[in-house]
Amino acid sequence: MDEQQLRIFVAIIQHYFAQETGRPAEVGSPYLCDPLQLPVHDFTGVIGISGNRKGCVYFSSPREILREMLLRAGETDVCDENLADLAGEIANTISGNARREFGHEFLISVPVVVHGSDQRISVPKDVRAYVIPFRWHKIDASLVVSVM
Repeated sequence: MDEQQLRIFVAIIQHYFAQETGRPAEVGSPYLCDPLQLPVHDFTGVIGISGNRKGCVYFSSPREILREMLLRAGETDVCDENLADLAGEIANTISGNARREFGHEFLISVPVVVHGSDQRISVPKDVRAYVIPFRWHKIDASLVVSVM
């Protein structure tokens, strides 16, 4: 993954939040992270990547972001199941938009959602993991891209 490719994910995050909420995410500088210290928040949607590239992409968010997004969309039931579904949907949408940029051989799996900030997400050992930190509605979250 090079800087140009990481910029694709930055643009996708900004566009996603602007489109879905009317308020773009404030994206920080992507950085290379030790696979044992990757950020994990309350809900994490993980997408496996296969085809001409290998690895995973995951979206990890505190419950407050997901709750606010559901409320803005008119959903009043902000139970954990709906928060988890939204985390998986966001991960899927971001990865699907990346697929448009990387081509039809950038294959994405269905999302797997992990609940709990005390969980650990494993990324492929031989693939660098980049964290794209962002803030929306004054709350920090992360997109992790570990794709070769």
